[in-house]
Amino acid sequence: MLSVPVGSGIMQEDSRRQPHCRTMNPTIADAGWRFDNSYLRLPEPLFAPAPPVPVPAPRLVLFNEPLAIELGLDPGILRDAAAVFTGNELPPGAEPIAQAYAGHQFGHFTNLGDGRAILLGEQLTPAGRRFDVQLKGAGRARYSRGGDGRAALGPMLREHIMGEAMHALGIPSTRSLAVALTGDVVMRSTALPGAVLTRVATSHIRVGTFQYARAVGDEALLAPLLATAIARHDPEVAAADDPALAFFEGVVSRQAALVARWMLVGFVHGVMNTDNMAVSGETIDYGPCAFLDTYDPATVFSSIDHQGRYAYANQSGIAHWNLARLAESLLPLVKGEGDAPLDAVREVLATFPERFERALLAGGRAKLGLVTAEAEDAQLFATLLERMRAVEADFTTMFASLAGLAAEPTVGSAGGSGPAAGGSGSTGGGASLPPRDAAISDRSATGENAGEGFSHGQLADWLAAWRSRLAREPGTIAEAITRLRRTNPVVIPRNHQVEAALAAAEGGDFEPLTLLLAVLREPFTETAANEPFRHGPPAGCGPYQTFCGT
Repeated sequence: MLSVPVGSGIMQEDSRRQPHCRTMNPTIADAGWRFDNSYLRLPEPLFAPAPPVPVPAPRLVLFNEPLAIELGLDPGILRDAAAVFTGNELPPGAEPIAQAYAGHQFGHFTNLGDGRAILLGEQLTPAGRRFDVQLKGAGRARYSRGGDGRAALGPMLREHIMGEAMHALGIPSTRSLAVALTGDVVMRSTALPGAVLTRVATSHIRVGTFQYARAVGDEALLAPLLATAIARHDPEVAAADDPALAFFEGVVSRQAALVARWMLVGFVHGVMNTDNMAVSGETIDYGPCAFLDTYDPATVFSSIDHQGRYAYANQSGIAHWNLARLAESLLPLVKGEGDAPLDAVREVLATFPERFERALLAGGRAKLGLVTAEAEDAQLFATLLERMRAVEADFTTMFASLAGLAAEPTVGSAGGSGPAAGGSGSTGGGASLPPRDAAISDRSATGENAGEGFSHGQLADWLAAWRSRLAREPGTIAEAITRLRRTNPVVIPRNHQVEAALAAAEGGDFEPLTLLLAVLREPFTETAANEPFRHGPPAGCGPYQTFCGT
């Protein structure tokens, strides 16, 4: 058993931590499972029974203890439950199914469904929330389409890393409860160790689920599916004059906010097919995803995205396109005669760009330390991005550097003209910086470390404009610096570091993964431990590519 810090998410052994009372001989039935499987009350064309296929040698290698507790589950019992997390043993109340859905994959429509994912059921938490618990890589189902239904260790660990990192960054996401080895070998381009990931989501209902219902059964499937989705995600709209239209507006709003949040941390989803857009507004499917190092809006990571359809800068446009497909699917349920339903969904759909831009600007203001709104803010944010692109600056490092650059440099500093005037907006100079751990060096206030590829001279005029804008904010510069540190992460899942951790784990060494996960749990705090994780790839790494995993 691996020995790692409590709460790291890696398989743990800690006799001191027993958050739940246990019997002398606890079983899986005592672990706190409370399944209520509402999806099974839908018509069967929307799903198919899918018993997991047993594996020869289950072994748990990752376990998310905090998430287990949130779900109302006993970590002490589940630490030894590798058989449950591979599908060899079903928890009480589980009714395993594969969900049917369709999707536009790179713009081409096809019927799909869970080919290697099996929904065990819906766990009711002590707080009264409902979460899907799904096994990914648990064997073939009706919708496998010739696939083996299995998953390799590397992609499952990647999904765990990304989901937990997004959660720590405050971005809605599916999460991982566990990753278990199967003892099988999975053949992809080479032989790989097999694994199963236990994925947790507020639901797995997708845009593609509605597309499937429209294509297969129209209103006979659409109406109960909509009722289930509303109950799961928008119960307040059930009594609306037009529930379908109100639900659609909720999905539009959630997706606008979600994609804006992706953009603000440099996240590239990589495969924004309609089957990978959840109506919950959670990020789902971490296949060919990655985070920007160098800022370039045209960045594409996926090895199969040859046309750049899912490039970083295209994500809002693709989300808008996907939502149009949802509008088409919901149209039979929207009230009105003649063209009225079509006009109504078009009107709601047309609000997406403005909703996205509003969310992006609000997030951009926060990344600049601003709490009030001025007309110039959009241009201030856009200009910084333009400079970053021109000099190939590191996205995360640049924004993380702003806390150290917020205080006006003293006379004689490079590019500076003296401390900011006092008053409501500033206390002037670096003396106002909040105290930090003496062992941790602060981000440079000279601009020399203002993002890889940047020098202070290249930023001088922008910095002057930004500091002037900060000076008009209520409170002190010290308060602005605190906001900057709370908003701009210092660590993200750096692509080269993720790959190194995955390679080590595939070779049996989980220590690099343990350390990486520990660092990613506190993305906004500079520490001695995370200093090596705050930098982009070393020179000579070359372009980074990701792969789907199937």
